[in-house]
Amino acid sequence: MSLQTIDTPEKLKTQIMAIIAIEPKFAPIYQQVGVPSLRRNAGGFEQLMRAMVGQQLSVAAATSIWQRLAEAGLTTPQVIMQAEDDTLRAQGLSKQKIRYTRSLVEHDIDFDALITLTNEDVIKILTAVIGIGHWTAEMYLLFSLGRADVLAVDDLAIKVAAMDLLGLVERPTPKELKTATQEWSPHRSAASLLLWAHYGWMNKRKAVPV
Repeated sequence: MSLQTIDTPEKLKTQIMAIIAIEPKFAPIYQQVGVPSLRRNAGGFEQLMRAMVGQQLSVAAATSIWQRLAEAGLTTPQVIMQAEDDTLRAQGLSKQKIRYTRSLVEHDIDFDALITLTNEDVIKILTAVIGIGHWTAEMYLLFSLGRADVLAVDDLAIKVAAMDLLGLVERPTPKELKTATQEWSPHRSAASLLLWAHYGWMNKRKAVPV
């Protein structure tokens, strides 16, 4: 079983060239933004817990809560398992986030084993945890495991940038976007990174007075 990954800027550039060959509309975006950052992270329990802690919070609020948890040593399964809810709540976790965190602990995911599994199997394992949806699982595939064929069709920025790229009249639904981009496989992670970068470029352009 071959699980293609992107772990260097050089590999990402190769993937970008491949996606441009399939969809030439990406060429101007590549000229605008160059090779985007891979934004790789180490993955594992803490990465997913931090993602769950930050849901529906501002970056500042999420960072503050995570710092408090880290300083209290409450970021490992073993410690969380023994901690009282009041202890976690005192560091800023809501009742819902405590439930999510405990579900993550209870599922006892073998994160090393995820490296050898298909994208579909990884998503199935991660979304079995209360509080982890399809989008979060895809972000783990892309940024923690470095998988080369992930298009985050539920992501707002991806949908807006794809609408501009493809010249669509309306923002596509996840299903429509998945259908419209099937031919981009197996290089859809490069497409995701380019679309995110293009979305940032679009926002900067709008912010500049004409």
